[in-house]
Amino acid sequence: MDKPQNIEQCMHRSPLTITQEKNIVDAVEKMLEYKLTGLTVVDEQQKVVGVISEVDCIRAILNAIYNDGEADEAGCVGDFMTKDVNSCAPQDGIVEVAEAMLATKQRRRPVIVDGKLVGQVSSGNVLWALMEFSRRKVRRN
Repeated sequence: MDKPQNIEQCMHRSPLTITQEKNIVDAVEKMLEYKLTGLTVVDEQQKVVGVISEVDCIRAILNAIYNDGEADEAGCVGDFMTKDVNSCAPQDGIVEVAEAMLATKQRRRPVIVDGKLVGQVSSGNVLWALMEFSRRKVRRN
């Protein structure tokens, strides 16, 4: 039985990122413009320092509204991002990453080499890879 593809074969190689100093509104605008569910947060050296999701942004904006503020006053990405990042490496197997995504209920993973962001894999990328693998398997039988 063949092994599924590695993450390197299905990852986005130039993922959109944001820095933790940016306003939460900048993150929301980028997510809406590019139809993303989250962004990887990086520092100046492209080292991953967190991830910010749509849910994190909703939390930030609701917090500002409840405190009689406006969305622009919601705060910085760094105040609401998840700092404990679940990542993967280019050589990681699709099945292992898929299982980890299911276990953590996270839809995206930064792909990291030597601490630096080299790509991102989403649940959609993983689903595509699994379908491609299953099609090859069915054709052989």
